[in-house]
Amino acid sequence: MGFWEFIVIAVVGTIVLGPDKLPSAIRRFSQMKRQFSQMVQGVSAEVNEQLRVHELHENLKKAEQQGMENLSPELQQSVDELTNAAKSVQQTLSEPAVDNVKHDK
Repeated sequence: MGFWEFIVIAVVGTIVLGPDKLPSAIRRFSQMKRQFSQMVQGVSAEVNEQLRVHELHENLKKAEQQGMENLSPELQQSVDELTNAAKSVQQTLSEPAVDNVKHDK
């Protein structure tokens, strides 16, 4: 947005809203813009994560088709990443749960 566009918006906003309501309208607009930007960033991060998971899935399919032997470095890295993730999940599941319940005496 250029300088002159900003001036036109400020003049129109002053005429439509009046000088007393304009500052609160600007604050509300900036809050909405910030929330929208955060939402867009969240969606973008989620899409990127889903694309990464899809790529790992496709690489795992290729590795299985090759019999898990003589894999390219990219495929081997994907397989290793998935193996480490599976081990991490197994370790988390095998750890005993801590009982935080207090017993009355």
